[in-house]
This record gives sequence, C-alpha cells and structure tokens, in this order.
Amino acid sequence: MVKLHVKHGDESQFLIETTTNTQIDNLINQISLIYNGRLKVHRICNEMSMLAKYGITLPVNMQGLTEEQITDLKLKDEYADKCIPMDGYVEEEDVTGKRNGRAPTEKMRSILERTIQEAKDKISKKLVQADQCVTCDQINEALQQLKGAIMIVYPMGLPPYDPIELEFKNQEELEGTQDSLDVIPEADMTLWFSGKEIQRGKLLSDFVGKNEKTKIIVKIQKKGNAAPARERVVSEEEQKQMMAYYYRKQQELKKLEENEDNSYMDSEWADQNALKRSFQGLNDIKWKPR
Repeated sequence: MVKLHVKHGDESQFLIETTTNTQIDNLINQISLIYNGRLKVHRICNEMSMLAKYGITLPVNMQGLTEEQITDLKLKDEYADKCIPMDGYVEEEDVTGKRNGRAPTEKMRSILERTIQEAKDKISKKLVQADQCVTCDQINEALQQLKGAIMIVYPMGLPPYDPIELEFKNQEELEGTQDSLDVIPEADMTLWFSGKEIQRGKLLSDFVGKNEKTKIIVKIQKKGNAAPARERVVSEEEQKQMMAYYYRKQQELKKLEENEDNSYMDSEWADQNALKRSFQGLNDIKWKPR
C-alpha cells in the first residue's frame, strides 16, 4: 500500500493508505471526506464544550440580549423547558448571551468532556507522528460517538437551531465564519506532489510510479489559489537536531582549546629546576642593583 502524508500548507493533517492504481478522482474524494470530516468533528467538539459549560443555544432573536430586554420584548425560549439535561441542571451564566445558562450537572458534563477528548484523539494530527492512518470509518465513528453522548445527556434532544444539531443533520451554516475558510469542497480541492498538481482523470501510478511501498507527501489546496510551497529539503525537526549537534560540537572544541592552554607552565610548581635550586639554597635569592 502507498502511504500518503497529507498536508495543508506546511501543517500535517493525516496519513492515508491507497494503491498506485487508484484513480485520482477517487483519491481526492477520499482525502476530501477525511479532511472536511475532521473539521466537522472539531466544530462539534467546540460547540459541545460550550454546551457542557452553559447549556443549550438560545433562539437567534434572543442571543446577546439582557434579561430586561428579553422581558421588554416579550420573548420566550420554547425549548428551555423541553431540552433539559439528564439529572437536571445548574445555573451557569453565559456572558456572551448565546446560551441559556442551564448547564448539565458535573456527572453529565464529565460524559460530554470525556467523549469530546476521545473523538479528538481518534482523528488527532498526532497520529501522523505515530505513523497511524486515518480512515473515513474513523471519522464516522467519532461523529457517532459524539451523537451518542448528546443522546445520553439530552435524551429529549437539542433545539433544531442548535449548531450541534445542524452539524449532525449536515445543515450547518458556516457562511461568513472562519470555519467556512477552512473547508475545501471536493470539487474545489486540488492535490499536489513534488511541486506539481496531480491531475484528475489519471492514476496515482502516473505520478509516483508503481512501487506499492512508497511513502510520499502530498499537499491539498483550494482551486484558484497559488501552488503550495515545496517541501523543505531539511525538516524543521531535523534542522533543530543539526543546530543542537553543531552547538555541542562548538562547546567541545572550546573545551579542547582551554585544555591546550600552556600558561600553567609559568607557575612555580611547573618549574623543572625548582628542586635543584632548593638543594643549592638558591630559591630565595633576589637581585637588586647597588
């Protein structure tokens, strides 16, 4: 199997395995599903962290308003009493005014936080260092894991406008957000290897050969953007190791120079004739002009 180290810019994303006879269109589709799927998992995890702290999202027309303003406008959250966490809730004010402040109890919160961490670990970028690949199945498992935790803590479900609920239904609204800039739709995704774009409609073997034990670095880029920078000849980690090596070498040479210093020969104890003069009584003789 060919192992692909997928990067976006200079940042490692994940590893995937494929074969040299894979169609480039299918390969880009697989990379797109994993790349955008990881982004979805992280978006849900971020919203679940806020859910664990401050409860469900308020209706859009109530977000950012004070209690007095909500009363004056006669607004009401119809899901506040429907979407109550298991075991009740504790009051935790959300200073941003986005959530209703009815947070899950510590026991339920721990379920959410533990599941969030497990989902992140399943698709972590650290898997690249561990030489472990990520698959579409792992993305789906992480999503199902998060969904299961929500069902446990909120058995009555979340409001239909809640970002987490919209993510699970693939109805998320990202337009105008930073998250929208990170997503690369499959149709807009291009794949690059060794400074050249891997063209659709061809096989992977047309670009990397037919050796199934190959490991290469590929970079993803949004269509219309400039070509990604080529890989460094020396990686950042290798550069750090080289600098550390030359620093140690410099310190060793400095010590050798100090050890070769002959100034000690001028010391009294290093005088080879001192013993002879001592027997002759010539040690303390001082000469001075008359």
